[in-house]
Amino acid sequence: MENSTCNSNLEVDMEEDEWLQAGRQVQQEKRTRNHDNTELRRCLNERHVNMIAFSSTIGIGLFLQSGKVMYLIGPGGAILAYLLMGSVLWSANASLGEMTAVFPVKGPIIDFPSRFVDEGVGFAVGWMAWFAYINLTATEVSAVASLFKFKFEAGYLAQFNYPQDTLQWDFGLGTNPAVWVTLCLLGILLINLLPVRAYGEIEYVCGCIKMFVIVSIILLNIILNAQYSSRNSTNPFQFYQQPWGFFSNQTSTDPGAKTYTFTGDTGRLVGMWSAMNTIFFSLQGFFTVSVTAAENKHVDRDESIKLATRKISLRVILLYVLVVFTVGLNVPYDDFNLRDTSISSIRRGQNSPVIIACIRSGVVGLPHFLNAFYIFSAFSTGVNGLYIASRLLHALASIRNVWPATGWGASIKARLAKTSSKGVPVNAVFISWLFGLMGYLAVKPFPAKILGRMAIFSTSSMLIVYACVATAFLLFRTRTITGDPSEEILIRTPEGEFLNRDAPDYPYKSHLQWLRSAYALLACILLILFNGWRSLLSPFSHADFLSAYMSIPIFIIIVALYHFKDEPEWKPWRWERRVTMEVGNPVVTVEKDPERRKGRLHRANRDEFWCKENLAAFGQFVWTWLK
Repeated sequence: MENSTCNSNLEVDMEEDEWLQAGRQVQQEKRTRNHDNTELRRCLNERHVNMIAFSSTIGIGLFLQSGKVMYLIGPGGAILAYLLMGSVLWSANASLGEMTAVFPVKGPIIDFPSRFVDEGVGFAVGWMAWFAYINLTATEVSAVASLFKFKFEAGYLAQFNYPQDTLQWDFGLGTNPAVWVTLCLLGILLINLLPVRAYGEIEYVCGCIKMFVIVSIILLNIILNAQYSSRNSTNPFQFYQQPWGFFSNQTSTDPGAKTYTFTGDTGRLVGMWSAMNTIFFSLQGFFTVSVTAAENKHVDRDESIKLATRKISLRVILLYVLVVFTVGLNVPYDDFNLRDTSISSIRRGQNSPVIIACIRSGVVGLPHFLNAFYIFSAFSTGVNGLYIASRLLHALASIRNVWPATGWGASIKARLAKTSSKGVPVNAVFISWLFGLMGYLAVKPFPAKILGRMAIFSTSSMLIVYACVATAFLLFRTRTITGDPSEEILIRTPEGEFLNRDAPDYPYKSHLQWLRSAYALLACILLILFNGWRSLLSPFSHADFLSAYMSIPIFIIIVALYHFKDEPEWKPWRWERRVTMEVGNPVVTVEKDPERRKGRLHRANRDEFWCKENLAAFGQFVWTWLK
């Protein structure tokens, strides 16, 4: 009995020691996490990623710039331009999506060009994307302030016998735009300082609201068109036919003191080219899916990168095209409020084709709601812009060999790389947010041109980024092989390690992806070179030229500075690529059966067609693509 009692006491003492030791370990981990943590937290589910990516592409571009696109090339031409530009970004985004699904690393848009193209190119791509997104945030903030200046001219309303003599926001017209900019910037900062899970929930709700309203806008325009056609006995497609037409009859541009008008095939060509450059700004948020990779949990189980990459392309391109098509049924492309011959401008709610459709149909009340919704959309996109910029800056702080090892440079790097106890890179958020103060440019006398030039600079920067991503994928493909499905995803050969794209647990594969990448690369290069063609017309516009082409020398300078810092003897004319071509440690999917992978429709019960198991599998398939 005494021995058993002693043994029991000894066991209790040992358990207490283990608990104390475990407690000390937990406290040490907390202290380490609080003081030395530089990692983001994987808290986002697939539904969060889907809606963050969707919400980031629905800002002022769809609602304010779609009217300019229609004016440039006509309603039918606008649809083709959205499809063409959408296919370019879909191709480039699928390239990035496949690489990210295999390697869900921090800052994939930086890592993959560094890994497969050149370390200096990856470094420069990171900064160009960061420049573009702090610029996007400032643009969206400025647009919010501009949207409060909502006012239709009385003569325009009378032209369509609108039931109200005036349509304007008196409180917006009478308030200094700086007030709205300040409120918007503070809201954007506060949301980005929340834990990423809370941020994801907020953006999920915002994305759902945007999707519901956009679908409602499409249905509204179909109803308005049916009512007008029935009441006036007209062709529902009258604005797609003569005297208007599928394409616009001419394209005009005004670089300053002189207006240039292009007609015929030349007019359609320059109109289509200008429209595609305008559209890119609206769609540049496609790669948001990859930015979330480091905060994405259950990547191997949920296959969230693959699904979100595919869903963002399908949803955005389809909804954009349907909005433009249905609005074109009710608004002629030469409507007075759509006319915009300036090289660069983003205008206000009264220039939105959706609101114009309501005015022409005599709908009361809805224009106010739509303008308020545009403000909400711009604000939400600004929130996403800061999120993306902060994660890019945090990833750039992880590049060790280009930051000073000691002194102020090392201190800045350490602060930017640090995250809070909730995994939020607070310092990176705040530094990126400071550049959002450019939004105060909205108080200038001509905010439309300033906004337009900011959008053009963001566009040209992101074109360079997408070109580098497409190049990275083409080089990544040289490290893949067509292997046997029974083999592992990583195959070791005397020539090195290669990825087996035919392995059943390979995360994401698109057919002919190399061809789509080449197509995206060629399109991006052409758009970069001819992005600012209108600035070359007389009189030469220095400001518009710089906004279109300044990103090219900035990119080259950053690449050169990287190599000069890391290789003091580096000479540009003897440039040798510094790459690792590393493909080790790929992520594999939990589901090994290709037929049962996420997003695939399969029969759970092969023996019986109509059964609960198959019905549940079908419901799961539908929900996977809807959420």
